[in-house]
Amino acid sequence: MIPKLEFGKMKIRAASLGEQSSVPDLLGEMIHQNHLTFHLAENDEIYEGYGRRANAYPYRQYNGYKRELSEKEIRTAVLENDYLTAVFLPEYGGRLWQLWDKKAGRNLLYTNDVLRFSNLAVRNAWFSGGVEWNIGVIGHTPLTTEPLYTAETTMEDGVPVLRMYEYERIRGVTYQMDFWLEADSPFLNCRMRIANESNEVLPMYWWSNIAVEEYKNGRIIVPAQEAFMHADGAVVKVPVPFVEGIDITEYKKIGKSTDFFFDIGEKEPKYIANVDETGYGLLHISTGRLKSRKLFSWGNNDASDHWQEFLTDKAGRYIEIQAGLAKTQYGCIPMAPHTAWEWMERYGSVQISPAVLNQNYQERTRNFTEEFCSDAAWEAMERKLAETKPMAHNRARLVFAGSGYGALKKHGKMTEHLEFAVKEDSLEKWKRFFDTSVLHCPEPLHRPDEFLIDETNVAFLKESLKNINDKNWYAYYHMGLGYFVEGKYKKAKKALKKSLLLAENPWAFHALGCVCLIQNKTAHAAAYIVKGMEMRRLDSSYLKEGFRILFACGADQVLCDFYETMNTDQKDISKVRFYYISSLHRLGKDKEAYELLEENGGLEMEDIREGEDSVAQLWSELYQSLYGRVMEIPHKYNFKAY
Repeated sequence: MIPKLEFGKMKIRAASLGEQSSVPDLLGEMIHQNHLTFHLAENDEIYEGYGRRANAYPYRQYNGYKRELSEKEIRTAVLENDYLTAVFLPEYGGRLWQLWDKKAGRNLLYTNDVLRFSNLAVRNAWFSGGVEWNIGVIGHTPLTTEPLYTAETTMEDGVPVLRMYEYERIRGVTYQMDFWLEADSPFLNCRMRIANESNEVLPMYWWSNIAVEEYKNGRIIVPAQEAFMHADGAVVKVPVPFVEGIDITEYKKIGKSTDFFFDIGEKEPKYIANVDETGYGLLHISTGRLKSRKLFSWGNNDASDHWQEFLTDKAGRYIEIQAGLAKTQYGCIPMAPHTAWEWMERYGSVQISPAVLNQNYQERTRNFTEEFCSDAAWEAMERKLAETKPMAHNRARLVFAGSGYGALKKHGKMTEHLEFAVKEDSLEKWKRFFDTSVLHCPEPLHRPDEFLIDETNVAFLKESLKNINDKNWYAYYHMGLGYFVEGKYKKAKKALKKSLLLAENPWAFHALGCVCLIQNKTAHAAAYIVKGMEMRRLDSSYLKEGFRILFACGADQVLCDFYETMNTDQKDISKVRFYYISSLHRLGKDKEAYELLEENGGLEMEDIREGEDSVAQLWSELYQSLYGRVMEIPHKYNFKAY
């Protein structure tokens, strides 16, 4: 058949994502990679911690989701030829959701049976399954639950091309992904492009995060003899496949949640495969720029089992094989100004013989490479990347739009072929500000509409405060945010207090609470945030942030007093309830705390963070306090898979 591209809809049981938080992300979520030490050799060249971010500003957190499911209709883009059917979710970061091998009748990816959100991403909400395209900052992309610009174009021979693209706000770069199937090929082609049109060297990050089924006797195949991993509090380099006596390529043997970043030689083909006990599975291969490969396993213990259950309904277990620009995810790499990075990825099925599958690691890898990833095949991909450069600069027919942020930026020749549109009224207001210096001034209790002030334009806003916006509380609020982002906390505090003098508002109270917390002025932080919480008693996202700040300040009595004045619906917010129970414990009221924790079958915190063991620790301390002995953590509270 002639390859085709169709746009449609599919039904899936999904949780409600909820509204974005009403406040900007100033304090950030816990990012595991931001808290590491390194024990590496002089030639490993890992950009240790380069490009770390303390928060996701200017993005807001998605922290209002629930676990209840209902049937939902979502948009799809589907590529199909005689060999493959590839299903994408343009409304959810362009996720490649399914990749069906039509000859075998099997899905090459792990596809979740639900969209159920959990706190694993830079902006909190994340869901498992498919292939996620992570750009910009360390962690799961800020755009993982966002609609992308979605368009269609064609190759020179008329083959349809699916294009998805967006503007990433933290790094200020545009990225573009072109996907197509060829009539005579069993592989999905993915042509990726990141354009830095700024005058600055930028920290850059890209990892294609591929969820695949955790086969009972499965294994991965990757051409590496060493890998980077986190062990005993530091990043170290270890020989593979045997790590601590376990062949990690047989991933079911891995005991705890672990990342292995394989160090593939410069001249080796860049690939990774996941195959079942018959030798059938998925092969991912790329051109040279995507130099690294990773294995992530949740491990095989009680907490690992809990995470696998928590993220799905009945879809079963998965692992992740990933491909990235850098050797590890422990740092970004520098991207030169006025530069575009391009590469190709291919996804398709492989079938190796039992004889090759049962060879030792070195022999298996060598034979697999010769059969599926030879120099000729790899070089052909590099040629295809070069040959398709004109197509990547084609204008495409826009099917539906992403955000309007890219339309506020001036685009050069590297991205002028991409169509951006301002569709949000809020952005129109900000566009007028950047055109005229006059910033709108909403009612103080209205949610802030956008967060657009950062290092690139804080001077512009500052100039406007001299005579145009000098009576505008909203302008001073954003001035405070701009100084906060720059780490100028004294100036931030001054601007935020000026905002409050012009009009008392909960937003400046929140930002002042964050400033004071960072400065370790906890009494001031608690006082500010409580004033804001009084003004936003029905705003769940504000309350979550407020209780988080109060708890971090150690203001346990203040926290408990406020909680006890709330209505029932707000008291039942699981994260808020967790902070209340924890404060009761710190105040010595363990019997009351334990009873509340265990009430109605036990507290289920829908947005517990990956790597967090706070609920387990709370239960353990309460149980030991009340009963005088240490007990194994109940499965319902056990999330410590590391």
